[in-house]
Amino acid sequence: MDIALYVVAALLMVAGVAGAILPALPGIPLIFAGIWLAAGVDHYRHLGTWWLVAIAVAGAIGMAMDFIAGLLGARKVGASSRALWGAAIGTVVGMFFGLPGLLLGPFIGALLGELASGTSVLRSAHVGLSTWFGMLVGTLVKLVMSFVMLGMFAFAFLLG
Repeated sequence: MDIALYVVAALLMVAGVAGAILPALPGIPLIFAGIWLAAGVDHYRHLGTWWLVAIAVAGAIGMAMDFIAGLLGARKVGASSRALWGAAIGTVVGMFFGLPGLLLGPFIGALLGELASGTSVLRSAHVGLSTWFGMLVGTLVKLVMSFVMLGMFAFAFLLG
């Protein structure tokens, strides 16, 4: 039974890494769930309370930075709320078009949202690009923090 639970924990962690890139999956929470499951199966011999708290803090930082980076990219250039909604909708719609959709969806959504608020095409393109860049930076930070969490997990298991 332990082996099956370790496999489930590993699958949760792998799905979490995918979720760090794909907005449809809650990446960091999935990684943490997998780590916590593995720790529980191990009866917390290698990963105690302090390790789990430290890993949770790393995850919380990653999630917060992802959110903040996207907003800062948009707000830095004075994006409208329609541009922010457009970027979010573009991200979701873009998921259905693979990697090109994931890369272009937030940009196109922010651009269309800003156009809908009545600004010029050039200004809307600038807002779209800044919003897209902020979301890209946020995703990269979230991915890095996902690997930090996994590294802390591996280190704790090797240490203990």
